[in-house]
Amino acid sequence: MRRASGGVVLAIAFTMASIDAADHDNWPRFRGLHAGVIPDSPNLPERWGQVENVAWKVDIPGLSWSSPIVWGDHVIVTSVVSAGKEPPPEKGLYDPGTDHGKTRATAPHRWFVHDIDFQTGRTRWVREVAQRVPPIGRHIKNSFASETPTTDGERIYAYFGGIGLIVALDFEGKTIWSQEVPTGETYYDMGTAASPIVHSGRVFIVNDNLTNSYMLAFDARTGTIAWRAARDENDKGATWSTPFVWENERRTEVVTNASGKIRSYDVAGQLLWELRGPMTMLTVPSPFASHGLAFFGSGYPGDAPRPVYAVRPGAHGDITLKPGETSNDYIAWYQPLLGTYNTSALVYGDHYYTLLDRGFLLCHDARTGKQVYGRQRTAPGVSGFTASPWAYNGKIFILSEDGDTFVIQAGPEFKVLGKNSLDEMTLATPAIVRDSVILRTQSKLYRIAKPTG
Repeated sequence: MRRASGGVVLAIAFTMASIDAADHDNWPRFRGLHAGVIPDSPNLPERWGQVENVAWKVDIPGLSWSSPIVWGDHVIVTSVVSAGKEPPPEKGLYDPGTDHGKTRATAPHRWFVHDIDFQTGRTRWVREVAQRVPPIGRHIKNSFASETPTTDGERIYAYFGGIGLIVALDFEGKTIWSQEVPTGETYYDMGTAASPIVHSGRVFIVNDNLTNSYMLAFDARTGTIAWRAARDENDKGATWSTPFVWENERRTEVVTNASGKIRSYDVAGQLLWELRGPMTMLTVPSPFASHGLAFFGSGYPGDAPRPVYAVRPGAHGDITLKPGETSNDYIAWYQPLLGTYNTSALVYGDHYYTLLDRGFLLCHDARTGKQVYGRQRTAPGVSGFTASPWAYNGKIFILSEDGDTFVIQAGPEFKVLGKNSLDEMTLATPAIVRDSVILRTQSKLYRIAKPTG
């Protein structure tokens, strides 16, 4: 076991086929391989409830908002359990008083990795990987296990930014290697949530905090730090955005979203280009690519503008828009008020869908940014939306914090087709793989699938 100083990333060893060979059979990271877009299948469920189309459900103790990932018959999810009494999460845009919803833990917490059998829901093993009092604060809606793990089919990597940890586990939960990384207080003690990503033998994490913002690349096999890039984000606000490896027609880039600057690095950690906002003071949406463009956004409701940028491959240097510009050589389009607060956008077919936190959906042309339809309300009285949308079978699925999944007709006309309710708070984005929706609520993990046989 190796340790350095400060935070946590987890690695769990698998010996399976590569991601390329199983492109649609696994869900190896936050939002999957295609940013929430799933190949059509008549067997994918479009209706469910607490009983209807539930293949299994299991209790997951503690307060954790990481999404599940799937590789083979292994459903991996992380959790953290406090020895004390913690305040329950609140739905909606919860930002009361001078504390703005922040809280600090004083009791020891225990961090776990769970391996659940995909077919049966049986727990293969649960391993404790850390125990300590969290050194930083968090927002009451956040958790100390909000980062989604990832896998390359050889190992699983789960990153806990609030304490730092890379632990490697085999199928029995045996430790292979570990690394600790620095951590720091975040803006208004809101905590961490940016998930790790893995590509070509490297694991990448971003930790933007108030004292020592950085990006790290680890050797996926050994946990050795391959490179570190300092990030000038300490006084810019806060970032919970997961980085993205953009394999485009020109090169491979590691792109990151942040409140200060959008940045692109090569795989050796050298800065390729940057874009200076304006961004909002809190940045959550994760970048992704479609139609040959990479999309970046930021949309804290108390700030303006709330931008979205669509960036072409091959940029270099400073590609910031000049005053009055909406495009340049490398920015295909810019929308000043399209950014979201918590959710990441979705490109399905030719359309760019924006899900605002209070339940409004907007649709734009993904290639040009031209509006297809403006704000459409999904339903009155919805508390809010934090999970990112996904799509299959010509439908958009959006999951509210109430545990209700609204089914929306895809395409240029907005229409709500249905609602599926689990009646429990949900912030985590589901995994959708092999005709199943793996969905996490506050206390449970569901596999939703049509009955077979």
